Amino acid sequence: MEKQKYAVTVAGGGSTFTPGIALMLLEHMDRFPIRKIMFYDNDAERQETVAKACEIYLKEHAPEIEFGYTTDPETAFTDIDFVLAHIRVGKYAMRELDEKIPLKYGVLGQETCGPGGIAYGMRSIGGVIEILDYMEQYSPDAWMLNYSNPAAIVAEATRRLRPNSKILNICDMPIDLEEKMANMVGLSSRKEMQVGYYGLNHFGWWHKIYDKNGNDLMPQIKEHMKANGFADALSDTNQHVDESWVHTFQKARDVYAVDPDTIPNTYLKYYLFQDYVVETSNAEYTRANEVMDGREKFVFGECERIIANGTSEGCAFEADAHATYIVDLACAIAENTQERFLLIVPNEGAVENFDRTAMVEIPCIVGCNGYEKICQGAIPQFQKGLMEQQVSVEKLTVEAWIEGSYQKLWQALTLSKTVPSARIAKLILDDLIEANKDFWTELK
Repeated sequence: MEKQKYAVTVAGGGSTFTPGIALMLLEHMDRFPIRKIMFYDNDAERQETVAKACEIYLKEHAPEIEFGYTTDPETAFTDIDFVLAHIRVGKYAMRELDEKIPLKYGVLGQETCGPGGIAYGMRSIGGVIEILDYMEQYSPDAWMLNYSNPAAIVAEATRRLRPNSKILNICDMPIDLEEKMANMVGLSSRKEMQVGYYGLNHFGWWHKIYDKNGNDLMPQIKEHMKANGFADALSDTNQHVDESWVHTFQKARDVYAVDPDTIPNTYLKYYLFQDYVVETSNAEYTRANEVMDGREKFVFGECERIIANGTSEGCAFEADAHATYIVDLACAIAENTQERFLLIVPNEGAVENFDRTAMVEIPCIVGCNGYEKICQGAIPQFQKGLMEQQVSVEKLTVEAWIEGSYQKLWQALTLSKTVPSARIAKLILDDLIEANKDFWTELK
């Protein structure tokens, strides 16, 4: 019997990640057959460059797939099965401000952590909710697979505002780190491991890792972490790693040392080594500048070359192997595979001694009816204390967005472990309000 074919809308059609996602979808047609791919973005000009190049590629490699791109929600979201959402409200220009404004005040500037993450969250909530509403209006049976950042704040907003919607919030960072750990212990894939993990998005820890035979892999991985962090796995698994990421993978050694009973997510360096991050940052040239000068120029240059040549022959795009988890997740829903994923879900007791309403990142089993959580038990006081502080930042940010509250956003910034005082928090907030006047609702 022929497999069902699926229709997919990529929300964020003008993203630098979109060509890699499109090629990755084509690579997995054997297990996830596609009949239609639609790109959707609110920036017509930016999307057109990416979409025209992808259209040429698809015509040459998969002419049977219906392809389109649009800024019209009804066209984008009618007759679809899945929405893959990776939107960036404000694009890299606003990311640059998210990173540089806090650094003016001696506070780290990062895309998803600290003040920058809060600012980005305030821009992202409305966009993700809008796309979710379009999907439900035009294709009520569809699922949204959301990997838009900052995932923790976005997930909390969907819990508060759309608690019954068919959305799965997922992040690729743990997947990347699990591949590195699999590499450390000589396994060919992270799928050969079974993990225990708890935390918030970009704020979690592995506490159990076994192979398929039930052998404990933690001691071996810990030896690597103690020596070199995640850097041991770099040479084999990553050909193109920016220098800033190399430092992050190396710094995980110091993050690991704070609690050698668990394996940390790399993003914890921003909360445990804030001073180091600020000292090693260049306030004039941040990660946003790296991306704009690197990946963004490369992707758009390659798209323009394909369009000018009228062919994708010799094109330098590669399928985003890192993003195969999106197909895995879609297959789990479509084919009821009951596969395990780390998802960002309402806690409701899965982490026993933590806020029931928190959006936690934990292993879940996914099938055609959604997910079932795998309980992680009680967590240590150190992690619990950090998580209580950080989840309050996320909740206050979402409350500030819902209520238009200056006070609550000031509180969120003040409570962030990355910000030294309420005075500094207020200075940063006032600058962020000015920078985001075209994106945030007015705060009172």
